[in-house]
Amino acid sequence: MTIQTRHIEYQHDNVLLEAVLAWDDSSMTPRPAVMVSHAWGGRDEFAINKACALADLGYVGFALDLYGKGVLGSGPEENAKLMGPFMENRALLQSRMTAALETVKKQPEVDDGRIAAIGFCFGGLCVLDLARSGASLKGVVSFHGLLAAPGNITDKTISAKVLVLHGYDDPMATPEQLLALADELTQAEADWQIHAYGGTVHAFTNPKANDPGFGTVYKDIANTRSWQSMGNFLEEVLK
Repeated sequence: MTIQTRHIEYQHDNVLLEAVLAWDDSSMTPRPAVMVSHAWGGRDEFAINKACALADLGYVGFALDLYGKGVLGSGPEENAKLMGPFMENRALLQSRMTAALETVKKQPEVDDGRIAAIGFCFGGLCVLDLARSGASLKGVVSFHGLLAAPGNITDKTISAKVLVLHGYDDPMATPEQLLALADELTQAEADWQIHAYGGTVHAFTNPKANDPGFGTVYKDIANTRSWQSMGNFLEEVLK
C-alpha cells in the first residue's frame, strides 16, 4: 500500500484554486472521499497531512483550497485578511465550498455518492456552512471550528449528519455559541452530535498552536479523542 497524492487545479469565480488529492493505490475501486477544509492560513501542510491520514484510513482525502493557488497567510494579521471576505460574505464561502465538492465528485478515485467533509478552525465553519447550504454529502465534522450561523440561510433542512468536536473553553467559540448551534441544528432537523472537551481551548489538534494569550493551545488527549470520534463517525456515515 502506498499513499499517492495529486494536485488538482479548479476554478471558482475567476479564481484559480489548487487542491491536493490523497489515496491508497492498493485498489482501483472508487472509494468514499473526505474533503479537508483548511484553517485561516490557507491550504497548508497541516491540511495536506490530514488528507493523507484519511487516505491511510481507506478514504480518498481532498485538501481543498479556498484562497487561490499558492496563497498562504504568513501570520495572524495576514490570515485574518484572507479569511475576512468569506466571513463577511458567507454566500461566497458556501459557493466556493460547493465548487470544491463538485470537483472532488469528478475524480476517478472517488465514489461520488459517499462524500463527507472535515474542517479545522475556520475550516470547521466552512464545512458547517456547506451542510447548512443543503449540499448533498453524507456528513461533516468540525474540529474547534467557528460556529456563528450565516445570515443568508434560513429555514433550510440539513441532510448531512453533523459532528462538532470542540474545546469547551475556546474563546473564539463560546459555550453560549455552542448552545446556539445546537438549537440551530435541531431546528434544521439535523442528525447532530457535539463533543465538548473540558480544559481545552482553540486549535487543540495543531501541535504548532502555542499561544495561550490568543487562546490557541495544542492538547494531545483532545487531539487523540477527536480523531477517534471522527473515525467512528466516518465509518457510520460512509459505510
